[in-house]
Amino acid sequence: MLVFGCAYERISDESCSATTLRRRRDEWIETGVMETLEWMALESYDRTIGLELSEIAVDGCITKAPCGGEKAGRSPVDRGKQGIKRSMVVDAEGVPLGVITAPANHHDSPLLEETLHTVGGLPDGASVHLDRAYDSNVIRGLLEDHGLVGMICKKGKSAPLKAGLRWVVERTNSWHNAHKKLVWCTEKRGRVIDFWIAFSNVIIVVRRLIRKAWSRYRWESRPSRRP
Repeated sequence: MLVFGCAYERISDESCSATTLRRRRDEWIETGVMETLEWMALESYDRTIGLELSEIAVDGCITKAPCGGEKAGRSPVDRGKQGIKRSMVVDAEGVPLGVITAPANHHDSPLLEETLHTVGGLPDGASVHLDRAYDSNVIRGLLEDHGLVGMICKKGKSAPLKAGLRWVVERTNSWHNAHKKLVWCTEKRGRVIDFWIAFSNVIIVVRRLIRKAWSRYRWESRPSRRP
C-alpha cells in the first residue's frame, strides 16, 4: 500500500479483509509501533554510521490530497486543489530526522521551529540550509535563539539547487515521493497520514544504513554488490 498507494480493498483477500487491515493499522497507531520503529532505525544508523548533525537541511514538499481531511488545504501549485505539505529536516547525508504535516496553503517559514523540534538535540553552531522562502529577519532571529547558523538563499537572486547542502533534502523528498501513498494521499485523519510518513522514513533510513554499512563492514548476509 505504501509503495503503490492502492486502496485497502485492492489488497484485501479471503484471509484478511479491508476492515481488518484498517483495524490493525489503528492498533499500531494507538500503541506507537511506527514511531518506535522509526526511533530504532535512527538509533541504529547513528550507532553504526553516525548522524551528521553539524549540517542539516529543511524544506517543504506539497503533495495531493484529493479526499481532503484534517491536514488538507488549498494547494498554491495545483490550481487550488486539496493538498498536504510535509516539512522535513534531514542530516548532511539526507537521512530524515523529523517530519511534520500541515495544509498545503501553509507557508514554509512558520513551520520551521516545529520542524526543528522534531530533532532531539542539535549541536551549537550547526548550519541549517534553507531556500529563499525562509529568507527573513524573523527566521534568522529564530535560528540565532536556538544557537544555529542559517545558510539561506537570498530572495531575488538565483541559486542552483546544489548551493550548500540544500539539495540533500530535495533528494529525500524524492525518496518519499517514490512511495505513492504519500504523493496521492487519500487518508483523512492526521494521525494516519503521520503513520504512513513514519513508515516511509523507516524504509529510507534502513536503506541508507545498509548502503553505508556495505562499504564499512562485513556480515554473513552482506550482498555481493552494493545495493
